[in-house]
Amino acid sequence: MPSMNDVLGVIMGGGRGQRIYPLTRDRSKPAIPLAGKYRLIDIPISNCLHSGIHRICVLTQFNSVSLHRHIARTYVFDPFHGGWVQILAAEQTPSSQAWYQGTADAVRKQLPEIQSTEAPWILILAGDHLYRMDYALMAEFHWKNEADITVAVHRVSAQDAPRFGLLKKEADGRIVDFAEKPKEPQVLARFAVMGQKGGGEEGENAVLPEDRDGGHRNVFLGSMGIYLFRTSVLVETLAGTEDHDFGAEVIPRSIGRYRVFAYEFDGYWQDIGTIRSFFDVNLSLTDPEPPFDLWDPDWPFFTRPRFLPSPSVHGANLEGVLLGEGCRIGRAEIRRSVVGVRTVVGDGVRMRDTVVMGADYYDPPGLPPPGGVPLGIGDGCRIEGAIIDKNARLGEGVRIEPFPRGTERDGRDWVIRDGIVVVPKNTLLPPGTVIAPGGDDGGLGR
Repeated sequence: MPSMNDVLGVIMGGGRGQRIYPLTRDRSKPAIPLAGKYRLIDIPISNCLHSGIHRICVLTQFNSVSLHRHIARTYVFDPFHGGWVQILAAEQTPSSQAWYQGTADAVRKQLPEIQSTEAPWILILAGDHLYRMDYALMAEFHWKNEADITVAVHRVSAQDAPRFGLLKKEADGRIVDFAEKPKEPQVLARFAVMGQKGGGEEGENAVLPEDRDGGHRNVFLGSMGIYLFRTSVLVETLAGTEDHDFGAEVIPRSIGRYRVFAYEFDGYWQDIGTIRSFFDVNLSLTDPEPPFDLWDPDWPFFTRPRFLPSPSVHGANLEGVLLGEGCRIGRAEIRRSVVGVRTVVGDGVRMRDTVVMGADYYDPPGLPPPGGVPLGIGDGCRIEGAIIDKNARLGEGVRIEPFPRGTERDGRDWVIRDGIVVVPKNTLLPPGTVIAPGGDDGGLGR
């Protein structure tokens, strides 16, 4: 059996992330803060390291400065280890003047660097998912079946199916059909299966837990955007072609030509591709029994170590709160919220169902703050159903309330996406600003 030392991890980190804007206004999607202290890129890198993959390339392109900085400060190996996390940035070369046109095109443009590692197998990963996965189990499945390509899959509901690449497989796991994000009912019907949402050992005709009191409900095998390639096959599928995307082009064309298998993953997995999914995932982590466990001592997620003081709480009432290092919390009431590193919360603040990403620095002592508003959440603010990005300054008495789901609106210093109010990075909201349905200004803020 080959070794995990023979596997090179390649993480796609260059996406524009338009559906999660404005969180990607100043950063790439994998650099978005998560759960008060991490960044999305920490998830696949940590999974690689725990799985025994110590050679990792991150392909970057869009708004990549903060992502490069985070990786450089976090993933530093000692000289005796032999591992590395390397940035492969998009670049113009004599043979290519264009930037990355998609996932497959990004890997194609970096094939010389990838081949120089002499790794026999390439594991391609997304940089914007939340999950804990031992890639060694997927590799063993791949080697056992003598596969050329293995696609990691997860069972998804009929409601979510159009957002994923869907596939059909035989009993031995070999993929016989694949369609990327199909919308047509007749195509969806072709991929529907009935089965236990999980590893598949119960068989595709088992009853879903939520259907035990009624009829069977269709589920689908959705691609997780995780692909394990034999390196020679990867080069063969990309060289001399113009395919831009693995899911839409490379994988469908490889079925029947190569041995393409599906590895079914039954753990927690979330694609954080929209403002709503980012918001819901973060808040779910504050629950007493969260659907995803950040506290697993055997599989911790790594991130940049910060030399910050312990959080300081003075008279606050906190319930269901993820509290980052270096926070200072006054006499506030905070419920089911994420409060990121260095966040300062004033007295009389009431905050609920809110994600505060924190700050990159503190206001220098003895100097007036920019615009007269200190970093953080000012005294007397009322905030619910919001995402407050890094380094935001909310003046005293700011009021933010959630809007009905589906509401989309752009203000001067904020946006609403699917009813969630987002205050972008480095924004200053003057004292008394109201962003609420039917507020003092008709919900348009002031």
